[in-house]
Amino acid sequence: MPRRWRAVIRWSSPHEGRRLLEQIREVGHPLVVLTGGDPIKRPDICDFIAYGDQIGLRMTITPLGTPLMTPAVIDRLKAAGLVRMAVSLDGSTAAIHDAFRQVHGSFDWSVNMLRYARRIGLSTQVNTTVTRCNFDDFDRLCALMVDLGIDLWSVFFLVVTGRGRPEDEIDAAQHELVFAKMYELSKRAPFDIKSTVAPPYRRFVLQQQVAERRANGGHGPRPRAIGFALKGGLARAPKSVNDGNGFVFISHLGEVFPSGFLPISAGNVRCTPLSAIYRDSELFRRLRDYAQLKGKCGVCEFREVCGGSRARAYGVMGDYLESDPYCAYVPPRYAKLVARGEAESPPEYFQRRMDAFLDDERRGQD
Repeated sequence: MPRRWRAVIRWSSPHEGRRLLEQIREVGHPLVVLTGGDPIKRPDICDFIAYGDQIGLRMTITPLGTPLMTPAVIDRLKAAGLVRMAVSLDGSTAAIHDAFRQVHGSFDWSVNMLRYARRIGLSTQVNTTVTRCNFDDFDRLCALMVDLGIDLWSVFFLVVTGRGRPEDEIDAAQHELVFAKMYELSKRAPFDIKSTVAPPYRRFVLQQQVAERRANGGHGPRPRAIGFALKGGLARAPKSVNDGNGFVFISHLGEVFPSGFLPISAGNVRCTPLSAIYRDSELFRRLRDYAQLKGKCGVCEFREVCGGSRARAYGVMGDYLESDPYCAYVPPRYAKLVARGEAESPPEYFQRRMDAFLDDERRGQD
C-alpha cells in the first residue's frame, strides 16, 4: 500500500479502535486523522493517540472549536504523541466563521487553540471550506493564515453531500480564481498549501509552472510533480491523492468509504481486513482506474495527476466516474471531439447528466 495512503477514522470501542490501528500499521505508516463529531469527547483519546504513536503511526486530530480544547488538553495530546492538530476556520472574522458554523464563539476558541499549539511547538493545520459565504473573504483568510504561523493550509471546496447545498457551491470559474490566489500565496507563504476535494488545483499548478518557464525563455525550474514537504515529518506524496486513491474514511460503525464526501461503503472492517477492502473492493479498484473516467476527465492529459473530484461528480450527477462538473479546463482532445460533433460541449454535457440524475431521484421519491 502506498505511503501516501491516509486513514480518517471515527471509532467507539477502545479494543476495536486499537485493533483498527494495528490493521492500519500492517499496511505501512499512513497519516491517521482522528475526527468526529468532536474526538475530544472520547474519554480515552490520549490513550488512543499514545497507542498509535507507540506502534509507529503518525497521529493527528481535528477537534472542534469549543471550550473543551483547553491548554491543558492540548498539552496532554502533545505528550501522548500527537504530531499535528488541524482546526477548521471558515472566515477571517468571528462574524463570518461563527455564522457558517452556527456556533457563537467558535472562531475565538479555534484561533486560541492554534496559537497555544504553536506556542508549545505542536504542528498546526487549518482547514477552510470555500463556499459562496466566504468567497469574497478569501484574501483576508490568506492574511490570517500567515499571522497564525501554521504549517499547512488545507483549502476544501464544498461538495453537495450531507448538509452541503448546491446553492452554496462556487462555480468552475470561481474555483480557478481561488486556485490562482492559492498558487500566488504558495510562492511566499511560510507554510504549505494544498487543496482538498479539488484535485484540479494540481492541474492548475502544473499549467502555471509551464507558463512561467516559457515566459522565462525555457529557463528556471522544470515543472515537477506537486508535493509538499511538511514540518513535523509529515511528508506528502507527489502523486494525486483522491477519493479511494491514497485515502480512506472509516466511520464509527466500521464502514469504509473512499472519503468523507463520497458516501458509498466498500465494506466493514468488522468483517473484512482494511487492507483487503482498500486493495480489492470493486469500488476502490474502479476509483483508482482513471481509464474508466467519463467525459472530458476521461481524455484529459492531466488525468493521472488530477483525476477530478470523484465525490463532486457523485454528489452532482450520481456517478463517481463522471467528469468533474466544477473543473473549468477543457482538454484539447475533448475540444477536438466537440469541434467534430462527436461530443457535447461541457455545459451541454453536464446539464444533460445533471437533469437525468435529478429525474432519477424524483422518480425514486415517487
